[in-house]
Amino acid sequence: MGSPGLRPLLLVLLDCCASVSAQAAATPPVTTEGFNSTEAAWMTLRPALSPRPFGTPQAPGPTPVTDVAALCVCDLSPAQCDVNCCCDPDCSPVDFSVFSACSVPRVTGDSQFCSQKAAIYSLNFTANPPQRIFKLVDQINPSIFCIHITNYKPALSFINPEVPDENNFDKLMETSDGFSLNSESEISFTIQSDAPDTAKYEYGVRLQTSDSFLRFPSPLTSSLCTDDNPAAFLVNQAVKCTRRINLAQCEEIEALGMAYYSSPKILRVPGLRTKAEVKYSLTYTDAGEITKADLSLLLGTVSSAMLPLEQKFEIRFIQQNTKPVPLSGNPGYVVGLPLAAGFQPQKGSGIIQTMNRYGQLTILRSTAEKDCLALEGIRTPVLFGYDMQSGCKLRLTKAITCQLAVQKVKSLLKGHGFPDYVAPFGNSRAQDVLDWVPIHFLTQAPHMKDSCQLPVALVIEVKWTKYGSLLNPQAKIVNVTANLIASSFPETNSGNERTVLISTAVTFVDVSAPAEAGFRARPTINAKLPFNFFFPFV
Repeated sequence: MGSPGLRPLLLVLLDCCASVSAQAAATPPVTTEGFNSTEAAWMTLRPALSPRPFGTPQAPGPTPVTDVAALCVCDLSPAQCDVNCCCDPDCSPVDFSVFSACSVPRVTGDSQFCSQKAAIYSLNFTANPPQRIFKLVDQINPSIFCIHITNYKPALSFINPEVPDENNFDKLMETSDGFSLNSESEISFTIQSDAPDTAKYEYGVRLQTSDSFLRFPSPLTSSLCTDDNPAAFLVNQAVKCTRRINLAQCEEIEALGMAYYSSPKILRVPGLRTKAEVKYSLTYTDAGEITKADLSLLLGTVSSAMLPLEQKFEIRFIQQNTKPVPLSGNPGYVVGLPLAAGFQPQKGSGIIQTMNRYGQLTILRSTAEKDCLALEGIRTPVLFGYDMQSGCKLRLTKAITCQLAVQKVKSLLKGHGFPDYVAPFGNSRAQDVLDWVPIHFLTQAPHMKDSCQLPVALVIEVKWTKYGSLLNPQAKIVNVTANLIASSFPETNSGNERTVLISTAVTFVDVSAPAEAGFRARPTINAKLPFNFFFPFV
């Protein structure tokens, strides 16, 4: 029989062994599973500081602000697989065969919490084809100074920027810098010619055929199909409508026949007025010409059980010689990627963007020659987070008038088709017009009477803020200002040539507000120390 003094020690050792065994049994082995699987390998690590009575439930931890399992910061190409992005849902095992490693192998929760989620991605190259391994683990913070329960959720996210309105406009103006400016609308940057424009399709114009216009069935006041709805240029549509038919007269209904959709001949450019599923795909050029028209029909039999018949119609426009455009962020902007910008041709329409993402918002590009006339048409994109400055020298002869010089310099500074709006996020949709940030044009010039003002600089200021959770803040653009600085037209002092310095600059200003500090209720510590925690000091 052993000594009675060893019994407590033996019980403690047995309890520790039981805790370790239960820990190992609760941790499943790592398994290879599909990305869309609803099951995940959970791993729980607990420091055995003190034994917890059997059956006592563990206190719930704080609810995470961001779902790390659904977060994929490297997914920048819509409907396409991004190389080495293991969390991209568009990637297949065939794509994994060309991966070298996971660019983002781990997405973790807030490290200040005592318990946090972590999504871990890896690749199994031994499988044929390679497979993606996904694990959602529950990590325990080993530090004793961690957040166990939070009762103030606004402290976990950035403050949303204050949007100007009629009530707070004066207050926001007092906190901003003052300007000496004139309205940009007083100066016209477009040159209107009296000559008639070349015939071309413009946004929203009806697509003309040899005898009328292209009809695109759609529902109007009800779900019933209306066959006289016209298809408009660059207006992508996908609709469903129902059609009441008599099976005895099915073959006599024109809208159910293939010829109704395939016989119209679409005009290349607009001129004078000289079966279950239908999909039009029209290819157009930069000049607004339609070069190709494809038609896809889905035919099927109709029975009395399917009445009323539902039909689906879709039309989409594809720019010639272009590829799918990657995003500049998902959702927030990524440093180094171009700003998404466009213009609104008419009120109520969507934002029109060029398919070249690096050509949507550009500035003058500097070269070694520094000759503005040689740089005409050479532009460089505005990249998010990069402050940029460029310039050139414009040599003016005595024969060049001020009005002609103003027209030339404005064309150099703004380029061709300067946008009206900038996307707030890198993945903003063109149809969400109200979310886009308008570009405010300002003109700053000295107040001198009877003097011609020549623009010499264009300064673009982009204000952005951190949006969302502190764990994964997203960059959001909240304001864009284009300030056109002008000076007096230089007079000829000597010789017949004058030199004017033309410059452009882009600055990015972080206007993020810090997270709200403090607690709405006094925090409480729901923890109990062992009775002998301070032994042998107490």
